[in-house]
Amino acid sequence: MATEIRDAHFPGRAPIDAYGEGGFRFADMSHRGSILCLPSGVYGWSATEPEVQLTVDALQQVFAEADEIEILLIGTGLDLVTVPAALRQRFRDHQIMADPMNTGAAVRTYNVLLSENRAVAAALFAVD
Repeated sequence: MATEIRDAHFPGRAPIDAYGEGGFRFADMSHRGSILCLPSGVYGWSATEPEVQLTVDALQQVFAEADEIEILLIGTGLDLVTVPAALRQRFRDHQIMADPMNTGAAVRTYNVLLSENRAVAAALFAVD
């Protein structure tokens, strides 16, 4: 029997239980690498460098679900990375308030807003 490898996806909203060591723990599972926490679920995200990969193309899944997102928390790793002007404009066009911060702060804020049933999403770069 061949092993089927699929894109990483958890089909639901879940708080982040832990982060670090290059990944995240949520819903009794763990994922190595960055993640997108969207209304449709938690997805593995191939982005690794916020200075380079904070782009419209890298966040297409966010824009696909923009009608259900009011706030996007962007966890930019250990350090704060500013959102490029073109991407900020795209968020405004979709009426999404994007808030960059380090990944730890983004995880904590995401969990609080999720517990309040807010229309929140997160793009979280993994940290070691």
